[in-house]
Formats: sequence, C-alpha cells, structure tokens
Amino acid sequence: MIEDPNYWGSDSRKSIMQVIKQEFGKSKVPITFLNITQLSSYRKDAHTAIYKKQWNKLTQEQLANPFSYADCVHWCLPGLQDTWNELLFTKLFYP
Repeated sequence: MIEDPNYWGSDSRKSIMQVIKQEFGKSKVPITFLNITQLSSYRKDAHTAIYKKQWNKLTQEQLANPFSYADCVHWCLPGLQDTWNELLFTKLFYP
C-alpha cells in the first residue's frame, strides 16, 4: 500500500477533480464524491500483478515487462472493489 499522503496516481487528473469539486459545491443538495480512480492508485495489489501461474518458464525479457504476462488478481481476491463497497455501505447507513 502506498502511504505517502501527497501521492497522486497517473490515472486521475487533479485539474478534473478540482472542477468536479467546484461544480458539486454549487449544488443545493449535498453531494459526496469519492475519487475511486485515486483510491485505486493507492492499492498496487489491485493492479496487474505477477501472481498468475505460468505454464512455461518466463524469459528474462518477459520478466522485465510484467504487462506481457501478468494477471490481474483483484478479480479473484478480496481487495479494491470490496473497499469501495465498504465505503458506500458506511456512507449509506452511517452518514
């Protein structure tokens, strides 16, 4: 897990998030916005990983580029989506 409070993932643009915050702030109805893209960036275990069973031994070239062979473990193991569900549940039932 990334613990640096100043970390900002490459998939979520701060400028867009600032516009969303400004626009939601104009609403007369309270809106809670959760940037799950940024949340996801804090969880390296929720992204492409090397934990997939390999049927053939990997070459040094493959090992140097995990994107060519890696498996996404977040669909098989509890993790990121469970975090989103817990946050939504908490917001709905414990405002």
